[in-house]
Amino acid sequence: MNKQCVVVVLMAITGLMSTLGWAAREEHTFEVSLTVPSRAFYIIPTEPGWIHRPQKLAWDYPTSSLGSLRKNFDVRHDTSAIEARLESAPYLSNGRPDDDIVLRVRFNGVELSSEPSPREVVSRAEASAGKRVLLEIEPVKPVGGYRAGEYAGNVMVLFNARAPGE
Repeated sequence: MNKQCVVVVLMAITGLMSTLGWAAREEHTFEVSLTVPSRAFYIIPTEPGWIHRPQKLAWDYPTSSLGSLRKNFDVRHDTSAIEARLESAPYLSNGRPDDDIVLRVRFNGVELSSEPSPREVVSRAEASAGKRVLLEIEPVKPVGGYRAGEYAGNVMVLFNARAPGE
């Protein structure tokens, strides 16, 4: 009888110990993603994740001026130059049209506009080798200075590959 009790107690202890072993288990799941660009044509930000989030322009209190946004892009096109234009005139607004802040947008040093015809921003030679270029978005100080308020706006840049031979 004692042997049977000892066997039952040992089996119970073994069962409890295995349950405790499972209670200490940890799992972590990580989301991983990757974009592999086409070798023929790409324009991608060098710092991932910023482009889909609102960007803040810093206010400089001592000079009462607004900072700019500067971000790098890796670009490449195997067969021709790369062109760009703005979808619409870029500006920041607080809801009062008289307070709008116009934005100047440059890509690789070329000022972009919302005119229908795009401007060449990367030459054929630079594009075929691949290059890191700078996107700059700078506010143009309004006549009379900046007015207090919460401002927001959008900048949409359209890129295209120039047709080969142009």
